[in-house]
Amino acid sequence: MTLSYFLKRLLQFFVVAFIAATINFFFPRMSGQDPVRQKLFQLATENVTVTAEDAKALMETYNAKFGLDRPLWQQYLSYLGNMARLDFGVSISEYPSTVLSSLRRTVPWTVGLLLMATLISFGIGTFVGALLAWDKAPWFLRTIFPAFFTFSAVPFYLMGIVLLYLFAFQIPIFPLFGGFSTQRIPNLSFDFALNILYHSILPALSIVLAQVGFWAMGMRSMMVTIQGEDYMLQAEAKGLTDRRIFYRYAMRNAILPQFTGLALSLGTIISGAILVEVVFSYPGVGSLLLKAVRGFDWFVIQGIVFLVILSVAFTMLVIDLAYPLLDPRINYRSE
Repeated sequence: MTLSYFLKRLLQFFVVAFIAATINFFFPRMSGQDPVRQKLFQLATENVTVTAEDAKALMETYNAKFGLDRPLWQQYLSYLGNMARLDFGVSISEYPSTVLSSLRRTVPWTVGLLLMATLISFGIGTFVGALLAWDKAPWFLRTIFPAFFTFSAVPFYLMGIVLLYLFAFQIPIFPLFGGFSTQRIPNLSFDFALNILYHSILPALSIVLAQVGFWAMGMRSMMVTIQGEDYMLQAEAKGLTDRRIFYRYAMRNAILPQFTGLALSLGTIISGAILVEVVFSYPGVGSLLLKAVRGFDWFVIQGIVFLVILSVAFTMLVIDLAYPLLDPRINYRSE
């Protein structure tokens, strides 16, 4: 990999971040709506008493933070400076808390749940999909695993509802909701970690069951495609062991498109299974986004959207730079 290519990809990443920040700035303002006034109107319709002092304080904070009394171009430059520092402003629903503090509180829950579930489903689905295309695969995999192909057509949230009904209502062995027991006080202890793991089993299982068939189908298709390649025939002619051919020649070459799909999945883990968190009342970004939508909290929504776009761009950058390590035949040369 050349330095010029690395700098080119890094520049593309910052261009994507700039475009995402620009869209985040102009689209809400093109609607002509004021989120603070929308929030105050919602509170009034809900018969919630909002004093004039509170409304004035909120409006003053909003105007001072985003400089709405200044020209639009000055607001835009100030906004870009805030985005560069990952300063997304003040949350309307949880005033005076900032959007960044809300994301810091919820992102670890979402990443911990969805990252592990995605990696587990990727590992199982990729390995089993490769075996299904192999002539010497165990017979029970060909008998049992095709059922997971059907599960891949089921949305995450629907799979979660089914699991919740079976293992929380009918057979109450798992909790109904939450990231930890309500009587627990969060702390850094092994016992509390086990409680978090216990509450995450059903949400994670719904994602794994819905994803593993997808990864298996993709890997199986790639394995079938490469089995007629010349290097596979040469490996068999050289008398190499089946194990070596399977891992070093077949899987190693078939897995590259899988890693591209994994990069996209990891980039969208914050938004890809949001409804799973809503179904299980999990304290992650999904629950935060639902609360923001209900509360007209535009700044939280903007922060989540910007974070999702950045995560997708960053993971694609990483996987693109890692391709030469996965396959030595790939070499990015300067023109």
